[in-house]
Amino acid sequence: MKKTLVGLIGCGIARSLSPALHEEEARHHGLRLHYQLIDLEGVPNPQDALPGLLQAARQMGFAGLNITYPFKQTVLALLDDLSDEARAMGAANTVVVDQGRLTGHNTDGAGWAWGLQRALPQADLRRVVLLGAGGAGSAIAHAALRMGVQQLCVVDVDVARAQALVATLTRLYGPRAMACEHVTQALESATGLIHATPTGMDKLPGLPLPAELLGPHLWVSEVVYFPLETALMKTARARGCTVVDGGSMAVGQAVGAFELFTGCKPDAQRMRAHFLQLLTQ
Repeated sequence: MKKTLVGLIGCGIARSLSPALHEEEARHHGLRLHYQLIDLEGVPNPQDALPGLLQAARQMGFAGLNITYPFKQTVLALLDDLSDEARAMGAANTVVVDQGRLTGHNTDGAGWAWGLQRALPQADLRRVVLLGAGGAGSAIAHAALRMGVQQLCVVDVDVARAQALVATLTRLYGPRAMACEHVTQALESATGLIHATPTGMDKLPGLPLPAELLGPHLWVSEVVYFPLETALMKTARARGCTVVDGGSMAVGQAVGAFELFTGCKPDAQRMRAHFLQLLTQ
């Protein structure tokens, strides 16, 4: 039986659950799959290593690669083609290798939407704040507007990046997105908050915004899943918010990537159950 070779390129990914998640789901489909972590943490100028790694994936017969922080946007210029979704979102988290051609896809947006709809099917989508306009935030912004968010306020420490994302969103979906410089202003009369920055990860602990801005009027969706119970999740829950943990998006994007890599439709609920099991080990 031929082995399918896939991997993940990123920085600080040593504890990623993706290898176990993909390899176990492949086993249920009768596939031999090896998922290789390619961690560039500590490598000087890691962006410079990306072209060589993509070329190596071509030569070594990889079926595909997942791409994570900080390469989701810079990888685009190195690919042969993009799916409509990756092109619109300006970020790719999944690259399929087919006969030497690299095609970028984005399963982050659909993965986030799957998680929110699963956990909070009745979420109030009137005015939602997106904190973070990077690769993950960009994908989520598109998904949020596609699923019916009426007004999306984008906040990023890089104001120009937030404005550029809003310009793209406005072109595609009409005047439903706006860039806000300050999260305090953005959260006025908001119904939901999506957190899409690295703050709260084990290596970047803390809250991404003042705790007093959170309250029972908000639902809060987290992207970070290491740890699953981030400071934001704990604080939001304590202040009466309904919450969606980052594991939902992690599983949702993996479901989409697995299908792109293998052509097999994965069992999303089985992958979610396995993900939660892995977190307890």
